[in-house]
Amino acid sequence: MNRLSELMIARRDLLKGGGALLVTMNVPAAALLGLSKAEARAVARKLNPAALDTWLAIDGNGIVTGYWGKMDMGQGVDTAIAQLIAEELDVAVNKVNIVFGDTALCADQGGASGSSGVQRSGVAFQAAAAEARLVLLEKASAELEVQIADLYVTDGVIYAKSHRAKSVSYGKLIGNKLFDAPITWNGKYGNRLSLEGRATPKDPRDYKIVGTSVRRRDIAGKIFATTDFLHHVTVPGMLHGRMIRPSAAGARVRSVDRSSVKDIPGVQVVVENDFVGVVAPKEWDAIKAARALKVEWDESGAGFPTNSDDLFNWIRSTEPAMSTVEHDEGNVDEGIAGAARMITAEYEWPFQSHARMAPAAGVADVRDDHAVVWTDSQKPYDTARGAALLLESPLLQGRTRRRSRHVRGIWMPGPGSYGRSDAGDGAMDAVILSDAVGAPVRVQWTRSEGHAWDPKGPASVVTCRAGLDARGNVIAYHYHIKGFSRHDVNSREDDPSEVLAGHLLGHTSTPAWAMRSPNDSYKFRHKRYSWDALAPLRQQASPLRTSHFRDPYGAEVHYAAESFVDEMAFAAGTDPLAFRLRHVTDPRDAAVLAAAARSAGWETRSAPRKKRGADGNYVGTGIAYARRNGAVNAVVAEVEVNANSGRVWVRRMWVGADYGLIVNPFTLDRTIEGNLLQATSRTLFEEVKFNHKMVESDDWLSYPILEASDAPEEIKITHINRPELGPRGAGEPTTRVTPPAIANAFFDATGVRMRRVPFTPERVKAALTAI
Repeated sequence: MNRLSELMIARRDLLKGGGALLVTMNVPAAALLGLSKAEARAVARKLNPAALDTWLAIDGNGIVTGYWGKMDMGQGVDTAIAQLIAEELDVAVNKVNIVFGDTALCADQGGASGSSGVQRSGVAFQAAAAEARLVLLEKASAELEVQIADLYVTDGVIYAKSHRAKSVSYGKLIGNKLFDAPITWNGKYGNRLSLEGRATPKDPRDYKIVGTSVRRRDIAGKIFATTDFLHHVTVPGMLHGRMIRPSAAGARVRSVDRSSVKDIPGVQVVVENDFVGVVAPKEWDAIKAARALKVEWDESGAGFPTNSDDLFNWIRSTEPAMSTVEHDEGNVDEGIAGAARMITAEYEWPFQSHARMAPAAGVADVRDDHAVVWTDSQKPYDTARGAALLLESPLLQGRTRRRSRHVRGIWMPGPGSYGRSDAGDGAMDAVILSDAVGAPVRVQWTRSEGHAWDPKGPASVVTCRAGLDARGNVIAYHYHIKGFSRHDVNSREDDPSEVLAGHLLGHTSTPAWAMRSPNDSYKFRHKRYSWDALAPLRQQASPLRTSHFRDPYGAEVHYAAESFVDEMAFAAGTDPLAFRLRHVTDPRDAAVLAAAARSAGWETRSAPRKKRGADGNYVGTGIAYARRNGAVNAVVAEVEVNANSGRVWVRRMWVGADYGLIVNPFTLDRTIEGNLLQATSRTLFEEVKFNHKMVESDDWLSYPILEASDAPEEIKITHINRPELGPRGAGEPTTRVTPPAIANAFFDATGVRMRRVPFTPERVKAALTAI
């Protein structure tokens, strides 16, 4: 997939003879797709989710193609989708190709978000493939003149049970032709899109392919450097673009001296309000021009009302924009007031950067009546919609101001993606520059832009309090989080108000107030979960604008919640595992806790054990659990703490995991491990530093992440397979249980509770000097 052509990416053989899939938008197909007239006619019908042909095709050789409206961000989800299709169609998985991430070829299933790739879109493809199998059986029944009940399928060939000599292959039956059959669609695009046919998908007991560790399809290309990444895209006539950013957040353009770059060959300067960029035929000339261009900035009113040193006090003292109680059982205030003992604790979580391995890039080719955007955003459908609206903006002064265009979004692999990163912002920069100069433009951000200007994971302060009776039982529990919204800009770059380029043009940012509460099944007599959402530190064009970061608010919320569950357990004189098992009400939750503890060889304790290893380092274990999108996980972490250096090493991790139906065990394990490693990095290393003017953490030295030497030496995962539940999303859930497991292990090792992330050597040493 993703082989480059002159203008577009051709990713399938166009069906001949009986026609082709319904794959294009309502635009001139030849112009949009870069195809010949004959080819354009073959793909001239509009995508229709209620048509089976939108989802599946079979060629004359029996090769199946699935058109998937999401994309794989490096977790092997496309392989799992191929397994689900192969299972229902009774074909070998190597005969199933998956085309994805192209708005002209695939219906919008929401892009990569919400750990929904297998959980939702996979289930939709199960329904589509089961329906396709039924349609094929009906055609074979007529072809072979036997009843459907007398037919069975082996590796894409339909046989008659009563007369095995009677057979017909999928390729011969429908190859290069349309199914021309409907499928029921719920009328919703995005993650919620679901399909239902007349056919019932297989019983999990009959699975032969689902549940096996089929090799991922992307690994070889990445290892042997044959994969085309977004950063490799070139198109004829392409120019190179660079952005010029101010040194103070929110500074406005006062003047631009275009003559300052007049000696650089072919350079063009693009100024749209506070959007400033340069374009040149050669990339190095664009880089030189970006450095040389003289821009005078007006810094009055720029910057932030606080800095990272005083951030948490600012959060505590600032009035919220919105307050919500999400769960209120009993009467928490009365319960705590009448308690024999009350405990309280606060926990702090900083802004964090997506810190992708390479900063944003994007390629755009804006023409008079259409445009194409190549992007590694998780949501190319929204990128295309946002680009179309941006090009219609009355604030844009480009060559074809406010002209309506159809925009095609084409996804390409990028340098990692963990939510609403800088990917969409880079694409929108390319769109504006291409429109301004009338040629395709490739934009590449710098490392400092990628760290400093990407959307951030929100900062917060959590306050927990609990009341215990005279016998040490917890009778009341209140969890309250106060911080910045995870929707300062939304998770989809589908509107100019949601992207940095739109802000610079003058579109007003429209924050929404969204936080999160713990997801668990703990039962207490009185229980309340509440939150306060704060307005952003600055509303427009802010390098501290907040949005979705992997498991949005999951890590922040459960770091505090599960740390405090440990604190309640110790206050009650109870082992943390036993305390959890006593209070969870869902058997699935209890099962993962027991599985993780059993695998780790959990040792009962009612106080921190403060063990020392042979080298003198503190050693401890901690446990945490949480639910997310139908998945349930528990993690036990073992840490070593060096009191002299302040280094915390998460040496081993044990996971109890319940993801419903397991489609591909190998890929699931790697996905869980990826969550654990990134969440460990966020717990131990990652924090955005900023002063009153600008973000200071703008490279790998000022924003360190976990390195190979910091990775655990062992991760052991115990699965609880529940096929009857169907698949549950795995892309994010173990993120939220990792920080508290590490924090609880640190307490078990040292007797000190770390209440601020990250656990840097300086903070660790300062904490340990107090004991």
